[in-house]
Amino acid sequence: MKPKILVILGPTSSGKSDLAVDLALKFNGEIISADSRQVYKKMDLCTGKITRPEMKRIRHYCLNIANPKKRFSVAQYNKRATKDIKKILKKNKLPIICGGTGFYIDSMTKGSSIPKVKPNWKLRDKLEKLSTEQLFNRLQELDIERSKNIDNQNRRRLIRSIEIVETTKQPIPDITTNEEYNVLQIGITRDDLNERIRDRIIKRLERGMIEEVKSLRLSNERLEELGLEPKYISYFLQNKLSYNEMINQLEKETIKYSKRQMTWFNRDKSIRWIKNKKQAIKLVRSFVK
Repeated sequence: MKPKILVILGPTSSGKSDLAVDLALKFNGEIISADSRQVYKKMDLCTGKITRPEMKRIRHYCLNIANPKKRFSVAQYNKRATKDIKKILKKNKLPIICGGTGFYIDSMTKGSSIPKVKPNWKLRDKLEKLSTEQLFNRLQELDIERSKNIDNQNRRRLIRSIEIVETTKQPIPDITTNEEYNVLQIGITRDDLNERIRDRIIKRLERGMIEEVKSLRLSNERLEELGLEPKYISYFLQNKLSYNEMINQLEKETIKYSKRQMTWFNRDKSIRWIKNKKQAIKLVRSFVK
């Protein structure tokens, strides 16, 4: 029998982490984060990282494993998470992958058919001179399907995608099926998602998110690469936005991001979407027996 892996996924602020912890408690599981920003240390508020009390003594993996000064790739994540899955299985526990980074989740549950292309530093230097909008437009021209499922504000991923397409002269292929695991994917979203997004932003600001960004001591360019919260807080710190403008822009762009997440997830018809914890428990109980 193939090892069983549970995946809890969904857009930002949908309640994935709480559900994953509840299921881990009930079904003897441990949790592997699948969030491309929560791998970074010292970015707890910026990334909405689960707190230690919220973990309820459930072991979590792939949190705080990278220096925010350095880029962390999906290949690095896959290597680390694969080791963690094996550790959890050796304990006869259920590995639970939880997160909203679809690319990370797919790399673990379906495998990746993305070609192994070495960095082209000359091309990267050239692309770095383009605006984020220009990069996205260029990717649209080269690979319309990839452009539909990418964060159009993530310069690093835009540049990498363009690099792959221009090197191979082919669109980036779809993900392939991974036959190594028996996987159940449960998706969670909410009707009040937009309200939850704004509320979450305000709460994290009140807890000191601006001070956290200051403490990172990173360049404005690097902060922009690390996600929406560091990006718009850096604009505020540079006096490019007022406090209220920062909040409004951050809310607006986070809602857009949640829609892009759903676009990615909706490609996969195997995801079982639920409305409440009771439905999740029923699905997992049938899966693990």
